[in-house]
Amino acid sequence: MKLPTDHPNALVRRLFSFWAPTTQSLRGWAMASVVVNAGIAVTGAGVRVTGSGLGCPTWPKCTPDSFIPVAHPEVSMLNMLVEFGNRLVTFLVLAVGAACVIAAWRMAPRRRSLVRLALLQPAGVLAQALWGGLVVNTMLNPFTVGMHFLISTGLIAACWMLYARAGEGDGPARRVVHRDVRRLGRALLAAVFALLVAGVVVSGTGPHSGDEMASRFDLDIEAVARVHADVAYIVVGLSFALLFALHVTGSTRAARRAALALFAVVLLQGVIGYTQYFLAVPAALVLLHVLGSTLVWIATLRVVTSLRTREPLPAPAHSPTEAPAAV
Repeated sequence: MKLPTDHPNALVRRLFSFWAPTTQSLRGWAMASVVVNAGIAVTGAGVRVTGSGLGCPTWPKCTPDSFIPVAHPEVSMLNMLVEFGNRLVTFLVLAVGAACVIAAWRMAPRRRSLVRLALLQPAGVLAQALWGGLVVNTMLNPFTVGMHFLISTGLIAACWMLYARAGEGDGPARRVVHRDVRRLGRALLAAVFALLVAGVVVSGTGPHSGDEMASRFDLDIEAVARVHADVAYIVVGLSFALLFALHVTGSTRAARRAALALFAVVLLQGVIGYTQYFLAVPAALVLLHVLGSTLVWIATLRVVTSLRTREPLPAPAHSPTEAPAAV
């Protein structure tokens, strides 16, 4: 019987490559998971800036009587469709995560490290779905909304690590740059995460709450915006320092290219951030800024994983006194 992986159509073979995986196809599914998890973070922001956060006022149903959008006297159908559409994206994220698990499980030889990383994806999607119910039930409390985004960044990190580890061995991590340069990379990773947290606080304090009934953090928006900008300056400085250090120490080309890409994305994100601030935070720029945040995070993960590598585990040694098995 002909399997889908033997299909003459290249697209069909790629779609079913999780069933007969190679290192390349597993990395492809891991990268697809990075993309869809970043995508749902952006569509979630779209729900917020269109005021559709309570478009489906109940969870897991869209309305008290239906799982799908139906006419409701108190909710706009457009808002309902936007929120419901974001919920549907969850199934795409889950499907790609399941493909990663199957591919990691069926790899020959099977690598436990990859299976564990892959299993984080469906587990994370389930956690996100349950947390989404909490977001609705708390009427878009800014803390629960912000955590929704931060959980997505954690999932993106797990997906990226699956992508990176699938192209490496399972031996101990070995740095490919100077020790202090790798420490600088870790400091940059921590600073970028702090920047994401600061951005969440700004979002929870400013406009675009997702619904007019949603609460906001009781903070001064000017103050939290300045803190966010200060952390952004630290990230810019660390990004430039890492880029400079990698060039003067003659590090690998992959690390230098990753650092250059990160520096460019960080600068572009800064331009978007200041533009939206001076234009009174228009919705379209908020979406671009959230997309930029996910790209900065992914680019940072790429830089950090380019600073080390892992060799394959050595084959188990056989005792010289061990007799060959009888045939």
